[in-house]
Amino acid sequence: MVNLTILAGGYTTFVATYFFNTDTNALSLAGQSTTGANPSWIALHPTNSSILYTVNENDPGSLQSFTIEKDFLLSPAVDTVSSGGDGPAFTTPLTTGQVAIMDYNSGTGQITPTVSSDALQFESATPITFPAPVSHPHMALQNGDEVLVPDLGADKIWRLNQVAPNTPGDWEIHGFIQQPNGSGPRHIALKDGFLFTVHELASTLTSQRLPPAPNGTTPLISNFSVIPPNPPAGAAFAAAEILFPNQSLQFSGDFIYVSNRNTGTQDSRGDAITIFKTTPEGELSIVDYVFTGLDQIRGMQLFGENDEFIIAGGYAAGGVAVFQRTGNGNGLKLIARNTDLPTRTSFVWVH
Repeated sequence: MVNLTILAGGYTTFVATYFFNTDTNALSLAGQSTTGANPSWIALHPTNSSILYTVNENDPGSLQSFTIEKDFLLSPAVDTVSSGGDGPAFTTPLTTGQVAIMDYNSGTGQITPTVSSDALQFESATPITFPAPVSHPHMALQNGDEVLVPDLGADKIWRLNQVAPNTPGDWEIHGFIQQPNGSGPRHIALKDGFLFTVHELASTLTSQRLPPAPNGTTPLISNFSVIPPNPPAGAAFAAAEILFPNQSLQFSGDFIYVSNRNTGTQDSRGDAITIFKTTPEGELSIVDYVFTGLDQIRGMQLFGENDEFIIAGGYAAGGVAVFQRTGNGNGLKLIARNTDLPTRTSFVWVH
């Protein structure tokens, strides 16, 4: 028997621990660890799997650090620092020992240093204000020395650079990648020099070559709706998450998984994960729509030795579901569900 451990955040005051048994395909809730309010997004340290970072999506917002104990529950919060704004909906650590956090409501963000000898302890950072009439930054993705920040209010992907090599925590905007007006870029993925963007407001997935910094432009190669066919009357969609796993011994690495959120009249089958195939030229094509039984998918995470599983959760209802990737990655099969907690919004695999 192999138990895989998943931690899950949400709009509560705790992070949940789940165990997935790969022999029986059973997903069980193993415990709950108290955190600050609304740890809606959580992230694992890139090299130390015993360190977890969480947002507190509040006004004012916060960033917290925790130790993952031997029983896979969390320690009390080790450190808490201000996010510098209102409603941080995303955090991720960088390879430099800094932790990015983006404030959705206030259009701000910061990249917070940690103590060089202790990644659980935060140091001060300079807040970044994104210069747009309406700004809703929703993610940060490291790309070498820069950080890309999709802003669904500004229809831009901001490009950030550290001001100087010896100034961790002090970052500035050095350019942007313009996106279609009104599209609402939310989350992004990079692979082989291509930029793949999920647009929340347009419910689309686009592909383009990553433009040269700071303000280069490239045309869209593909632009597809992610909405499943024949939605119920009164449905209202807002695309959310993107997963683009690498090639493995089991899978080709050509497939992207994008989640839908129907905030209107629900489909009896729940929201769908849309599967796309990519080509070496960055072109996209739709492969399938997999209905999940989840209401408003807001978190998805790959896990398993070959990224053979996807765990997903609903923001509104449906609990947590595990899917097994099938074929060469072109399919998903529901193999487990747990409804002990009705909602979860972010996941990490502890390994």
